[in-house]
Amino acid sequence: MSQEQLFIGGVVLFVIALLLFIKVNGDIQLKKSVRNAQGKFPRVVAGRDTEKSLKEAFKQSSTGENQVEIDDLTWNDLDMFTVFQMINQTFSSIGSENLYQRMRKYGLDQDFSQLEELITFLSEHPKEKEDLQWAFAKLGKKDYNAVQSYLKEPKKQQLGNPWSFLFLGILPIIGLIMLFFNALGLLVLIFSVPFNVVFYFRKKNQMETELLSMGYLVQTILCGKNMKKITQPTQEKIKENLRPLEKITRFAFSFSVKTNTDGDLFMEYFNMIFLLPFISYNFVLGILQNHQKEAQALWQLLGDLEAASAILNFREIMPYATQPTFQKELQVHAKDVYHPLLKEPVVNDIDWTKNTLITGSNASGKSTYVKGVAINCLLAQTIHTTLAEQFSLPHSLVISSMALEDNIFAGESYFIAEIKSVKRIIDHVKKGVPTLCFIDEILKGTNTIERIAASSSIVAWLADHGALSFVATHDIELTEILKKQCANVHFSESVNKKGVFFDYKLKDGPAKTRNALALLKVLKYPAEIVTAAQNEASSFEEQRAWREID
Repeated sequence: MSQEQLFIGGVVLFVIALLLFIKVNGDIQLKKSVRNAQGKFPRVVAGRDTEKSLKEAFKQSSTGENQVEIDDLTWNDLDMFTVFQMINQTFSSIGSENLYQRMRKYGLDQDFSQLEELITFLSEHPKEKEDLQWAFAKLGKKDYNAVQSYLKEPKKQQLGNPWSFLFLGILPIIGLIMLFFNALGLLVLIFSVPFNVVFYFRKKNQMETELLSMGYLVQTILCGKNMKKITQPTQEKIKENLRPLEKITRFAFSFSVKTNTDGDLFMEYFNMIFLLPFISYNFVLGILQNHQKEAQALWQLLGDLEAASAILNFREIMPYATQPTFQKELQVHAKDVYHPLLKEPVVNDIDWTKNTLITGSNASGKSTYVKGVAINCLLAQTIHTTLAEQFSLPHSLVISSMALEDNIFAGESYFIAEIKSVKRIIDHVKKGVPTLCFIDEILKGTNTIERIAASSSIVAWLADHGALSFVATHDIELTEILKKQCANVHFSESVNKKGVFFDYKLKDGPAKTRNALALLKVLKYPAEIVTAAQNEASSFEEQRAWREID
């Protein structure tokens, strides 16, 4: 054997050894990161698990029977994506997409027994939990992977002529073998490698969606194969659905998924030179076409497993959490409920048996309380978790009207946006679905007389049509008009020379205090302004009419 041949052989062995070292080191670092993430809030990484990507997958997912969907207005009103990010301790896109879908759409007769079985097992078996999370971490995350659409409507589409891909892919191998015998092999390598790289990029750009979908799906099947050895409640179901798909894993290396390790770059070059994704694509496609249901079931099982792990982590890192109970009556009862997004939340109870008006001064806690109740009603029905000591509610649709903005580009004022938002609540209630409504500062975009007239009519209509509503308002008049139909609760404050202080504790009855005029005095407005304002307010409360100012 010549010195040149020995040198080439040595280079090949060195590259193989280097790749093995990089892979082993990457696995060690990845496992360490999984272990360090336990018992902590998820780390939000820019450009990963973006809501646009998750929402796209959510729209592509299948809809089950008797399910309701949280619309965009309610989702945004309640800052639910921020809540989702607090819960999303997942290591793969299959887990994050499952969790997002779970939090956006749920059944009105949902059974949480399987979820709780998974959570209990993971809680009692930390080693198996870590092994599962590491397997998901090796799968990694890929935004816009389009697998949901691919599973729902697989297409029989070949990426060109399979034999042409095979021929071009083996040319570099032929050249490498020939190199050990004569110089012609060098010419084959010099021609085939650059040609394949250029061809790879051109074809990959044309078929980006197909390759991305197939690649992540194949890696998911490989993830399932690794997990079938790990004991957990869905192990047998994973094995059953994996059985006809397992041969696909032979081609998993052709569809490497970037997990931000050093080996990704080497794998990408490998794919370029030998055109492995294109050669493997059509073979894998045929298997998936014949076993679509098994692939869908496997995707769901793995997603449920990782979502359960994330929900368990959320329960453990929050101050306290409990599983809700469900009843048929359209009522909500809870003890020591708190808002998940507050660093130092004040707990309050819920005794919500009829439509309720919530009054109080600015910044007293009305909106925060309403949002906290709404968020917990959603978490109860999506992840079977509430941030309370006790929580009971009916299976119901949660819908809100809060935090609206002028739709300038559509030519809509705040008031038009507001009445459209409230109208959609009325439309849902008309359908006869048990509905929990949350409205903050109802119809504040119009004048006082019409606001009170319309608001009282809307709240009375909701009460007459079987909905349960929480309405936060500054209009004390509503508490008088609707006192026979609505319960009244309020938040209050204390004022001294240093300022206004809030205890954020819910109290029975309508609000009796206001802080706007007190704040004028605290902020050292001219005394004549403060005195005149106080006199005008007192006069209106006595006469129920405004005096003309001379």
